Amino acid sequence: MRSTRRIFLQQSAGVALAAHSGVAAAAEGAVARAGGDLLSRMSWFNPPAAEHYGDGVLTVRSKGKTDFWRKTFYGYVTDNGHFLHLPMMGEFTMQARINGNYSALYDQAGLMVRLDEKHWMKCGSEFVENKRWASVVFTHDFSDWSTMEDVSQTGAAWWRVVRKKDSIEAQCSKDGEKFVTIRQGYFPADVKVMAGLMCAAPEGAGFDAVFDQLSIEKA
Repeated sequence: MRSTRRIFLQQSAGVALAAHSGVAAAAEGAVARAGGDLLSRMSWFNPPAAEHYGDGVLTVRSKGKTDFWRKTFYGYVTDNGHFLHLPMMGEFTMQARINGNYSALYDQAGLMVRLDEKHWMKCGSEFVENKRWASVVFTHDFSDWSTMEDVSQTGAAWWRVVRKKDSIEAQCSKDGEKFVTIRQGYFPADVKVMAGLMCAAPEGAGFDAVFDQLSIEKA
C-alpha cells in the first residue's frame, strides 16, 4: 500500500473465496499438504513466495508489493495479497495464533473472510510507524480501515473472527484466553464465503509470517 497510508494513521491515531465468480481462481491456487489437520484442507488465493508446513504450523513468505485494498483514500485497487482458505456457510468462529518478522511498512498477517473481490474483511497485526497495530479492514466495494495499538509488540497474537447473522466481529488476545473486541461490521448473511489466513507485504520485499493453533467452529 502506498506511503500515504502513513498520513492516514497519524490522523486517526491523533484523535468463500467468492462463492460466485471467484471459485475458479481459488482452484488455481490449490496446493497439497500432507497430514489430516485443518491446514491440509485449505487452498491458496494468490500463492505466496514460499510456505513450510508441519505439525499444524504454517510459515509463509509473502511476495513483495502485495496487499488487499479497494479505492478509499488512495484511489487504487490491490487484490494480490495471500489468502489460505476453505469454504464456510452460516455462522462460525475462526481463531489462530499469528506472529511474524514485522519490519517493513504495512507488513501484515491475520485472518480473512471473503465473499468476492468487492466484499471481504481482514484483521490482524500490521506494522506502521515502526510498531505493530491491531488492524481491521471491512470492504464493500470501498475499503475502510481502523487501528488500535497491538496486544503485543514482540510476541504472537491470537486473532478471532465471529460471523453471526449479518455481521462479523474481530477480536484479539495476548494469551489466547482473554479476547478484546476490536470491531464489529456488516457482512452479507446467508452466503457461502471463504475463511482463512492472510498475509501481505505492501511496501517491503517480502514478509515471513507464522500461523498455528487454527480452529474453525460452526455455531
